[in-house]
Amino acid sequence: MRRLVLACLLPVALAAGCAHRGVAPSPEPVAKGWTEKGLASWYGKPYHGRRAASGEIYDMHEMTAAHRTLPFGTRVRVTRRDTGDSVVVRINDRGPFVKGRIIDLSYAAARKIGLDRDGVAPVTLKVVDLQEATRSKPAGHSAAQADAGCWWVQVGAFGELSNAEGARDRLRSAGERAVIVEGPGGLHRVRVGPLESRKLATRKARALSGAWPHAEIVPCG
Repeated sequence: MRRLVLACLLPVALAAGCAHRGVAPSPEPVAKGWTEKGLASWYGKPYHGRRAASGEIYDMHEMTAAHRTLPFGTRVRVTRRDTGDSVVVRINDRGPFVKGRIIDLSYAAARKIGLDRDGVAPVTLKVVDLQEATRSKPAGHSAAQADAGCWWVQVGAFGELSNAEGARDRLRSAGERAVIVEGPGGLHRVRVGPLESRKLATRKARALSGAWPHAEIVPCG
């Protein structure tokens, strides 16, 4: 435990390494305009590609963040109090669990405000959008709920990492969010996503099927 506490004090290299320890309090309702002050940090690898507390797969290249209590889907403006730089992120994870820190930004969001260089910085949070967190459920929600979730489109599985990297880079050059996921047997699975519903994943698989005839949808996890 003493080693863990000491590790969390390292400013940059482990700014996020201890972010997701402990148990998060239950989400609390907030109003648009709600603010909070404290320290921000960021996290990237090795969390990239893993499941976040919301059930989504964490993508360090997306504008997201972890907060201990804000409802998932809440959009927050994070403003550095030392430089004035700001970025808007969507809460989809829980953390940080280091004393004094109030938010963990994704790598992409951290880069936007120079936090990737500094590791930790004083910030002010302001809730700017609650629509995903508080939107009332429409009639027929059960059907939509059944379709919702987390899905990937897998275009192939490769024994050689270099082949998987080539496929990933080809997809990225075409504007797709592609990642490599290691699987059993040493296979490297190349996937596009994650996508928020099976319907969206099915559409994406169809769109990719011309260039990637083996494209198939798979659930996150």
